Amino acid sequence: MPAVPNVSAVSRFVVVANRLPVTRDAEGGGWTTSAGGLVSALVPILRERNGVWVGWTGAPDDAPDPFDHDGMHLRSVPLDAEEIEQYYLGFCNNTLWPLYHNAIRSPDYHRHWWRPYERINERFAAAVAEALEPRGTAWVHDYQLQLVPAALRRLRPESTIGFFLHIPFPPVELFAYLPWRSRVLEGLLGADVLAFQTRQSITNFRDAALRYSNAEPAGDDLAVEGRRVRLQWAPISIDADRFETAAGTPDVIETAARLRESLAPADTVMLGVDRLDYTKGIDHRLRALQTFHERYPEEAAKTVLVQVAVPSREKLIQYMEQRERVERLVGQINGEYGRPGYTPVVYMYRHLEFRQLVAAYRAADVMIVTPLADGMNLVAKEYIASRTDDDGLLVLSEFAGAAVELEQAVQVNPLNLDGLADTLRYAVTASREEQARRMAPLRKGVRHYDVYRWSRGCLEALDA
Repeated sequence: MPAVPNVSAVSRFVVVANRLPVTRDAEGGGWTTSAGGLVSALVPILRERNGVWVGWTGAPDDAPDPFDHDGMHLRSVPLDAEEIEQYYLGFCNNTLWPLYHNAIRSPDYHRHWWRPYERINERFAAAVAEALEPRGTAWVHDYQLQLVPAALRRLRPESTIGFFLHIPFPPVELFAYLPWRSRVLEGLLGADVLAFQTRQSITNFRDAALRYSNAEPAGDDLAVEGRRVRLQWAPISIDADRFETAAGTPDVIETAARLRESLAPADTVMLGVDRLDYTKGIDHRLRALQTFHERYPEEAAKTVLVQVAVPSREKLIQYMEQRERVERLVGQINGEYGRPGYTPVVYMYRHLEFRQLVAAYRAADVMIVTPLADGMNLVAKEYIASRTDDDGLLVLSEFAGAAVELEQAVQVNPLNLDGLADTLRYAVTASREEQARRMAPLRKGVRHYDVYRWSRGCLEALDA
């Protein structure tokens, strides 16, 4: 279906993110609304407020004119192939991403990456200014656009500007290594409200701002040149009702039953669903599984781990190396502990469609979510929402932002391989009563604080 011309020149509400909430159809003639909780939460707000979403299409040199789709007004920001290489793959994903995830991999610092980051953030800010009424509200998202708030304030000084960081903000001792630390802080401090996934990220940012910018303390917030910058704790969530409803449909129930049947003779199904990113700790999880089989062969022989590894940033060397590492470990475990008719690890290197994913959540007795660092991790919440019978057990890394909210999960240090192996034994032998004791309050919490409540809380802070 061809794009519909955008008839709305400016709006009082603009969302800006690195990507637009749409992808091109396979034929290239139309658009499909992207999946995901953030898009689901913001589309109704954009419609209600007659708002505009500003972002990149995801393809080089792709700059359609402003258009309408699915009740949203969309404005594209173009990037050419060299800018994608330097700004996105370079500075965003080889400098900021590892640094903000506690330098699990050593960040690379290159001036020829930083300059495009500055330039493209200015381009995004100009696109927002073009779409925003002088006294309107702009809501900026994530680490790719940290300079946009200040750049936009220069262009629209009377506007209200919010920023939400989806990933962790690092401790000041790590952030200090960034050669452009003051510029990044100045960019962020252009916002009126800065929202973070965890209170620890707020503390880390506040410490960095007080040390490396002209910000001053203002109670729990900050003051910059006489203007107050509010620091908000706003952990993102999911559309819990969507997962719960899907989990109860006949086709999902049948798909889950077929999946379990295909995994026989295993009695207990463990599941991991992760982007194939070095921050997700898949390799550590597999090494702990090896230890589980070594120490507890009787219990381990009755289990199977289904590991879904979603392709991610496949052009980056660190991600190629991570894939090789993970697939080598899968082969080792299956070679050593497999037997005719039994495969300890079922490995899938692909994306699961929504209903397939919910079926996998429904089929799994144990969900293993063990990132080494994570802003939130919504897979943990998706699993909980899908467990409509209050059964199942969630094994959750204490380094996931979600760990603060999901206290009844079985929390682990994923770097403690012996401890994680012991936890796997506990999880696969837990009674139905123990599962319900943990799962029931987790489901109640996820249903209560869903993505819609999150978005309302963020916007109320901006409207205050």
